[in-house]
Amino acid sequence: MTTTDDYAAYIASLPKVLAGAAALYRDTEGRVLLVEPNYREGWALPGGTVESDRGESPRSAARRESAEEIGLDLPLGRLLAVDWVLGTGRPPLVAYVYDGGVLDAEQLASVRLQEEELLSWRLVGPAELIDHLPGALGLRTAEAYRVLRSGEGTAELENGRRPQ
Repeated sequence: MTTTDDYAAYIASLPKVLAGAAALYRDTEGRVLLVEPNYREGWALPGGTVESDRGESPRSAARRESAEEIGLDLPLGRLLAVDWVLGTGRPPLVAYVYDGGVLDAEQLASVRLQEEELLSWRLVGPAELIDHLPGALGLRTAEAYRVLRSGEGTAELENGRRPQ
């Protein structure tokens, strides 16, 4: 076996980790835009899987997914949160949340859902995020919103919570 073969075998033996990225969009009143997927229960932020096999970065994935899911292709702001989420029945997930910015009335009126994946969208107040978003996603989104409002740096999370 050559060194190249050894390296390829080593890479193939490494644990798998999934990566996802989303954008936190708000309206002028501070409410967060959520989408309702048709493939699972609950709500979500616009976003999805990072297609790293195509060389996509988390930031690019969040922007691409937002354009596909809600029809808004806007530059994203700073990274608000990174979350390491253990899974059952799937590899661990590293989830990135970016500041999508404040959407004005015209932008909100132009939201167009990706009908293959989404049923609806709504604006939710920050105090309601954990009620609408399941598990670590709700905790992660609430923490990302808190960091955004406080001006603090990026939140490092594990399963939606700051590590002890």
